Parts: sequence; C-alpha cells; structure tokens
Amino acid sequence: MSTTDNRPFAIRTYSPVQLKQALKRMYLIRRFEEGAEQSYMRGLIHGTMHLSIGQEASAVASCIELTDADKITSNHRGHGHCIAKGADVARMFAEFFGKETGYCHGRGGSMHIADVQTGNLGANGIVGGGLPIAVGAALSAKRLGRKDVTLCFFGDGANNEGAFHEALNMAAIWTLPVVFICENNKYGMSTSVERSTAVRRISERAAAYSMPGVTVDGNDFSAVAEAVHHAIARARAGEGPSLVENLTYRWRGHSKSDRNRYRTKEEIEAWMARDPIARFQAELIAHGVLDEAEAIAIAEAAVSDVEQGIEFARGSAAPAIGEVTRYVYAEA
Repeated sequence: MSTTDNRPFAIRTYSPVQLKQALKRMYLIRRFEEGAEQSYMRGLIHGTMHLSIGQEASAVASCIELTDADKITSNHRGHGHCIAKGADVARMFAEFFGKETGYCHGRGGSMHIADVQTGNLGANGIVGGGLPIAVGAALSAKRLGRKDVTLCFFGDGANNEGAFHEALNMAAIWTLPVVFICENNKYGMSTSVERSTAVRRISERAAAYSMPGVTVDGNDFSAVAEAVHHAIARARAGEGPSLVENLTYRWRGHSKSDRNRYRTKEEIEAWMARDPIARFQAELIAHGVLDEAEAIAIAEAAVSDVEQGIEFARGSAAPAIGEVTRYVYAEA
C-alpha cells in the first residue's frame, strides 16, 4: 500500500490551528489595506501609501513558522509583512494616523512600521534599503551563536540596485542565516520587469553568489511555504543564504498617486481571478481543515478587528508637539 501523502505541503506540514491563523492573517492584510485606503480617501490620513492587496500569500506563507526571535526586514509595500509577523492592526492604524499609540509613536507612518519585540526590524522607503540591514541582523545572529534567521522582503525593482548584489555577496561569503525573498509583482513603479531585468527569473541571480535560488507561484500559499521552509532550514543549519522569488501581483497601483496607465484592464482582471486568499481558503476546505461556516467566521472576524482598529486609532492621542523629536533617535 502506498504511503505517499499527496496533500499540499502546507496541509501536511502545519497544524489546523496554524493554517487557520494564516488564513485570518491573510484576511487581516486585505481588510487592513482596504481600511487604510478608505481612511485616506476620507481625509483621515495624509501622505501616500503602497498597498499589497493581491500579495497576501507571499507574506503570510513566508512567515508562518517564524518565532519572535526570528527577524524580518520589509519595504515600502510592507503592511502585509507586519501583519504576517504578528502585528496588532490597531497599533498599525494608530501609526498610520500619526498617533502616540502607534508602533513608532506616530513618527513612522505607513512606510516605517517596526516592532523590534516581535522581530520586525521595520519597513524601508529606500528601494533595496532592507537588504543590507537583513545581512547585519543575520551576521549578529551568527556571531552570537543563535539559531534565529532573518527574512528579507524586497520587490523586483530592488534586484537591480547595487545593495542587492552587495548584500547577497556578503551573505554568501559569511554563510549567513538569511533568506532573501523577492516579491516579483511584475512592475517597479510603472516599469515592467521584462524591460528592466536581463535575466528571465530573478532567482537565477542566486547562482552568481553560490546560493540556491528558486522561483515559485507567489499566489500559491503552499508553494511559497515549501520554498521558504527549505530556505529557513538551510539557514538554521548553518548552510547559508537562499533566494526565493515569489511571482505575484499588486491589484492596486504603485501608490495612491499611480494612474495605472501602464497596465491593461485585462491583465489586472486575470490576476485578480488568481486571488491568493480564495485559493488558500478553498484548499483548506477541500482538505477538511475548516468548513464554509468557519471560513465565513474568520473573514468576519478580520473585518471586525479592522473596524475596531480604526476606531482605536481615531480615539488615540496625537504626540505632544513639545516631544516631536522624542523616539527619533536611540535613547539610553
């Protein structure tokens, strides 16, 4: 009798509790960003924002087995990474609204949310800015003899920055416990990856730095989880870095100022039909991890959490003008 388990990797690897939490976090990311977008349109928050709606599987599947000791670095499109690492959406909204109860006391805003206590070293408005930071965190872990790993999220545009090549090179030379995760959503602002990058797959660049590189469907939760799982295991075992490329798509424009003239309606609709949340939920139901009623309850709970988070943010106090420079620099 065959003992082959043909279930998707995530189903056979993680517990029902972990998988349900993962689905909840994916819904939280979607509803958080929709709530942020609506708050912006109502004039409750100012500036701009970069939404990752459509990319939820990449963030949550990558982080599913991380502990608080493990680190992540993020980029300007980083709300999903925060939530995947366990951030409280109420404190995230407070940061958006510039309130004292936010993760960075209202000083960071959309692009600079961080929570060092849970290993979130923060987002970064500089393209490729998180890459050398991740290498530094991984070097620290190795020098201190710890087993924690660092996941470094960046977009396809960053793979042509000098920091990308420098970071991968140093990580390989020093055999550091870091996983580089490229979320290739096809466009660096309005420039397609086909027009900006010489190689067909960004993961092919791993070969130049003597590390494994793999490209997976970034909207397939199990595919992402499996690729990152192996990369994390390699890092924890002291075997060095890996590069994982998640092929995904952002449903919205680059930022709120994007008029979206470089993409066709047909392209956007084709990717929306590959909704990673719907795919993962259907997979969980098909394999008996949850039923339709439980799925509805999880989705509704995410909506409630976001609504409560917005109210928490609106009711929180703004920073005192006299303390405007507090928390900007490290304090003894």
